[in-house]
Amino acid sequence: MILPLLILGAFSKDEGKGGESVYRVVRLKGTMKIDGNWDKPQWQKANTIDLKNYMGAMPKFKPAVQAKMMYDDTNVYVIFRVEDRYVRCIANQINGRVWEDSCVEFFFSPDTKLPERYFNLETNCGGTALMHYHVNPKKENPDLEVEDIKKVEIAHSMPSLVDPEITEPTTWTLEYRIPLAVLEKVSAVSRPGQGVTWRANFYKCADKSSNPHWITWSPVENDKPNFHLPRYFGVLEFE
Repeated sequence: MILPLLILGAFSKDEGKGGESVYRVVRLKGTMKIDGNWDKPQWQKANTIDLKNYMGAMPKFKPAVQAKMMYDDTNVYVIFRVEDRYVRCIANQINGRVWEDSCVEFFFSPDTKLPERYFNLETNCGGTALMHYHVNPKKENPDLEVEDIKKVEIAHSMPSLVDPEITEPTTWTLEYRIPLAVLEKVSAVSRPGQGVTWRANFYKCADKSSNPHWITWSPVENDKPNFHLPRYFGVLEFE
């Protein structure tokens, strides 16, 4: 979309002090094949995020969206599972209009000292990605090279092209590995490790489907759908 968790003690799975959305990111032990398999053993050890907050008009059908995240010394990993309907996928070029398709998105600030600077990785259900880096003011935005975006390894359960739209109930997954080295080409990165925190939000949208919707993990208070509001990002706590 282009527009200009577990806490111990008294807090719930996705809530910290003051109601802030918080997710604890576990460390991946060993290696993991990127294949889009939500049920594989490595992901069973990760906490689950539920995306339940809607922006804009309420859709006629509400997708059930979950996500998980892990990390190791050189990468961060994200997987989404979507129980969907009205699924479309048309954009097939990197940095194309993927947010108009059935799309999941990860916006994150990897520099603890500058949380207003963030990446947005938007990926339609067919595995085509858009990735930008945003600084403040936006006119300073450095571009990521297409060859660097291709280093993000993506696995998807849906075909690369879904046209016409699938109106029946459809469950799909999307998984990726983001090399920290790609991020470090344009941003300072607070390397994930015990006690390190990032700011982030997870989203689902489908702007041009017959069932348009905009769903968030961390609530966003804005009259119109707009995911580019880092002040509403939640907290990623690395274990």
